[in-house]
Amino acid sequence: MPRLRQVRKDDATSEVVRSTYRLLFGERDPVTEPGTNTGTPGDWWTVFALVPDILEHAVAGFLLYQSPKRVLAPHLRELGQARVGWACGSRFVYSQHCKSMRALGMSEEQIAGVAHWPAATCFDEVERLVLAYTDCLAYDRGRVPDELFAALRSRLGDEALLELTYVTAMYLMHAVMSRALRTEFDDTDEPVAEVPGPPGAAPWDVVRRDR
Repeated sequence: MPRLRQVRKDDATSEVVRSTYRLLFGERDPVTEPGTNTGTPGDWWTVFALVPDILEHAVAGFLLYQSPKRVLAPHLRELGQARVGWACGSRFVYSQHCKSMRALGMSEEQIAGVAHWPAATCFDEVERLVLAYTDCLAYDRGRVPDELFAALRSRLGDEALLELTYVTAMYLMHAVMSRALRTEFDDTDEPVAEVPGPPGAAPWDVVRRDR
């Protein structure tokens, strides 16, 4: 379950929440009858419904990146979104944008290759530059070498590069928020935890050298 409470259908007073629920869930209450057509629980929507104008702002961001006004090629956008989900450890963002890559006709090899792109041979030069740039946004918090930026700019142009930066950074935010709030597929326990030693082991046994 997500860490914040969810808004039931009958408790939704904002029209933006009501209309969103109708679009995604029909007549169901998404809290008592969860599930979306992509297989997610749908609790991202029911949690964001706590603050309707934040939900509205987020939805506007989704519409913006899918607008026909965009000059960035959709498959490059999805590469950035899927890779930033992987880099941040968000199963939700990664999984959803793998599906979007497939919907755009990208190959299963490319979808699998997002996780290990430096060793993959299925990406062309521009795609590899996009993936490298995405890693700079996610892992290095925007610290991009001049040479990488110049190479990507020369191939995409200024407008498309701004769009790539904005959309990828937006999904960096969504990945972080999904993990923090434990929504959708990011409702997982912390995987890094101490593994207990064998029964009777003393605390200092881990550094003993007389064996």
